[in-house]
Amino acid sequence: MKLGTGIGWRPEIADAVEALPGIDWVEAVAENLCEDHLPASLTRLRERGVTVVPHGVSLGLGGADRPDPGRLAGLAARAELLGAPLVTEHIAFVRAGGPLSASPVLEAGHLLPVPRTWDALDVLCENVRIAQDSLPVPLALENIAALISWPGEELTEGQFLAELVERTGVRLLIDVANLHTNHVNRGEDPSTALDELPVEAIAYVHVAGGVEKDGVWHDTHAHPVTRPVLDVLKQLRSRVDPPGVLLERDDDFPPAEELAGELTAIRGALASAAAAPPAGRQRPARAPEPAPRAAGARERTGLSQTALLSTLLAGTPAPDGFDRRRLGVQSRALAGKRAEVVAKVAPELPEILGGGYREAFLAYARNRPMSAGYRRDALGFAEHLLVTDRPADEAARRRLTRWWQERAAPRPPRRGTRLVHAARTALLGR
Repeated sequence: MKLGTGIGWRPEIADAVEALPGIDWVEAVAENLCEDHLPASLTRLRERGVTVVPHGVSLGLGGADRPDPGRLAGLAARAELLGAPLVTEHIAFVRAGGPLSASPVLEAGHLLPVPRTWDALDVLCENVRIAQDSLPVPLALENIAALISWPGEELTEGQFLAELVERTGVRLLIDVANLHTNHVNRGEDPSTALDELPVEAIAYVHVAGGVEKDGVWHDTHAHPVTRPVLDVLKQLRSRVDPPGVLLERDDDFPPAEELAGELTAIRGALASAAAAPPAGRQRPARAPEPAPRAAGARERTGLSQTALLSTLLAGTPAPDGFDRRRLGVQSRALAGKRAEVVAKVAPELPEILGGGYREAFLAYARNRPMSAGYRRDALGFAEHLLVTDRPADEAARRRLTRWWQERAAPRPPRRGTRLVHAARTALLGR
């Protein structure tokens, strides 16, 4: 299906998206939509004939556990509500722990890379097949950006994606900004990845902005698209004409004219690459088949992912082979994102706490990994402040108590609750 040029639909820029010229389709984060009705803006876009694709972020198909049936059902319901031609998700894990590792479940609140190993590939392929059987439309999966590399990887990114497509028939959503991110952060050549992956399986392409700090590229989706990212887009276009290309922006939204300018730059990059003589391309050889392996890929994957996530969220010792400096960067990035998302889902908290919100939340998060969603996290943070008699300002504490009461319980938590918190923290920190 030919999608054309699109942009990520977000509530903050809904009016701008509706007014932008030349928008053929939009992508909406599936978890931000209700299963039974659409925002008025998306309804109007659909009435105009604009295609809407739901983009999931919470399935965690690269995780050790099989996909949650409830999450799959929710994604399927949104696809049907939108009349979408396909749905998309990520090649990532977002949680770890549970029965496979005999430990509490930990939620990353972020997309984390799966190791490019045959074990992880086996698990991913089975999870993808389960998802495909549960969805009413085709599934496409996105390569993610990463700050860290797994030790002992057995395949390149292109080989990993090619094997995934060969085994499952899944489509690909290639994010050229993520290829650039992995070039800066992990030394991976985007050209090599594009040469190795099956470009004919591409359903569409993401383009997004980021920023480099201290030699690390942060895929922020809050900065303008850079020239190096557009150069990767040109490389992809020289190999294949993608059915669709979409601009992503998730934060620090610019005026509509700046979004229009970025879309113009994307169209220009595609046109210039299309005008160049097509490069000769041979289908790369598949990665060599691995030696027979012992059963238990899920268990091994679960243990390794739990150990990594425990390091990132709870400060446990780093697993062998990881770059500890990069783990620190990733850990701080996860905590920062967690603080930002909690501030969005519970904007009253930074209002009540003022300039002390971020410092207080990061101190709270340091030894309290997220084990449920962000709304539960916001309640846990407020509860933690109240049982420690904070904030110090009495009026602010009364406001926080009322906020907590309205959402959690008829009475504020008492000092005795500290014993429960201490036990929970010790359990999660094992």
